[in-house]
Amino acid sequence: MQLLQQLGAQSLVDAPTSKLRREEEEEKNTKHEFWETQPVPKSTDEVKEDGPLHPPLKPEQIPKDPYPLPPSLSWCLVDIEVEEQMQEMHDLLMDHYVEDVDSKFRFNYSTEFLRWALLPPNVRKDWHIGVRDAATGALVAFISGIPVEVMVRDKTITMAEINFLCVHKGLRSQRLAPLLIKEVTRHVHQVGIFQAVYTAGRQLPKPVSTCRYFHRSLNPRKLMDAGFSKKVSGPDLVKLMSMLRLPPQTSTPGLRPMRKGDVSQVRKLLNRYLKNRCEVLPIFKTDAEVAHWFLPREDVMWTYVVDDAEHPGKLSDFFSFYSLPSSVLKSNKQGSTTVRGTIKPVYLFYYGTKTDYEALAKQKQNELIKGRLVELMQDMLVLAKAAGFDVVNCLHMMDNREFLEELGFGPGDGFLRYYFYNWLARPFEPSKIGLVML
Repeated sequence: MQLLQQLGAQSLVDAPTSKLRREEEEEKNTKHEFWETQPVPKSTDEVKEDGPLHPPLKPEQIPKDPYPLPPSLSWCLVDIEVEEQMQEMHDLLMDHYVEDVDSKFRFNYSTEFLRWALLPPNVRKDWHIGVRDAATGALVAFISGIPVEVMVRDKTITMAEINFLCVHKGLRSQRLAPLLIKEVTRHVHQVGIFQAVYTAGRQLPKPVSTCRYFHRSLNPRKLMDAGFSKKVSGPDLVKLMSMLRLPPQTSTPGLRPMRKGDVSQVRKLLNRYLKNRCEVLPIFKTDAEVAHWFLPREDVMWTYVVDDAEHPGKLSDFFSFYSLPSSVLKSNKQGSTTVRGTIKPVYLFYYGTKTDYEALAKQKQNELIKGRLVELMQDMLVLAKAAGFDVVNCLHMMDNREFLEELGFGPGDGFLRYYFYNWLARPFEPSKIGLVML
C-alpha cells in the first residue's frame, strides 16, 4: 500500500485505476483459443438478459471417457481424506499455486485449511481431479469443484464452484489447464449440473464483476520489511503508526465466539442479510453447511456472534474471517525462488447484521448498516491483531465499502474477477457480489 492510501486519501474505494482499464483493453485484443470454444460470453458481447447460453446436455452428449492426456501423464482422483494424498496436493499448491505478479508472495495453505475448503457436507469426491506423472506417480496438476446453490438476481442455480487449478511450473507449456477444466466439467455434467462459478486475477472473457483487494495493516513494520507495503520512515512512519492504532479490546457488548448452538440462527441471519443486500449470493440450505463453514477451527477460521441485548437468546450480528498465510519469496539470478519468510494475513469471510432495516428507506437502511459494520469490523481488527496477524485483507464486495476508508483499509493493486460458466448475466456492481470464494 502507498502511504497516501494508508493515510486515508479520499474516494479511494471507488477510484478508477489505469491498470484495470489497461487489462480490460488488452483482453479485448487477445485471442483466447480455449475460451472461445466454451459457453462464456465474448468480451465484446453486451448481455441484456440473464440465462443459460446452452440448454442442459442429454446423457448421451456427455463424454463417458476422460479427455486424452499426453502419454507421459495420467488422470487420477485425489482423495484428500487420505493423508498421503492430501499431503501431495498440499505440496503441489505450496510450490506451484498462485503468486503475485512480481513473484514476491505465494499462498501458503495448511492441510487443515484445505480440508475445510474442499470437504463440505455435500462434497463430490470425484470433483477432486489430478494429473500424475505416469513414470513416477508424482502429482503434477490439480483442479477441484464443490456443489453450491447460488442465487443470481431472482434465480437460484445449482452450480459447481471451481477452484485450486494448479499445474506444475515445468509442465505449463503442455496446455494442461484447458484439459483440467474440460475434465472437471465432464464430471460436473455427469451429475446434471451445467453451470459453474469461478474467479481469476486475470482478465478473461467475460467477468460479471471485478472486485478490488483492500488491505488493513496490523503490523506495518513487518509488512514493509517483507515488501508487502512501501517503506516509510521518520514523521511519516510516526503518523502512520498513530493512524493504525487500535483499541486494546473489543467494544461490542455481547460479542463472543460462535458455538454449536448458534448454527441455526447464524444460517437464518446470513441468508436474510445476503438476500437483502446482494444479487449474487450463496444459499445455505442446511445447518450442517453452516456448521462446516462457520464453526471456529483452530488456526483456520474464526466466527464471532453478538447476543442481542434486547432479545435474550437471540443473535443480532456475526462476522467471520479465515487465516491464509503467504510465503515471502526471494528470486535469484537463475530464476528460481526460495522462501525467506511468512506474513500472516487474515481474510474477511462472511458477516451479517439483523435486517430489521428492511422496511426503512434505502438511504436510512444504509446509514444504520454502515454504523453497525464500522463497530463490528473494528472489533474484528482488534481480535485479528490480538491473535498475532499482520494484515486484514478483503475485497470491495458486499457492504465492505461502508467501512473500508473509515477503518484505514487501503486499496491494493490486485483485482479478483468473477465469472460464470454457461450463464449469461448483466454486470454486477462489486457491492452486489455476496459470494466469497476461498
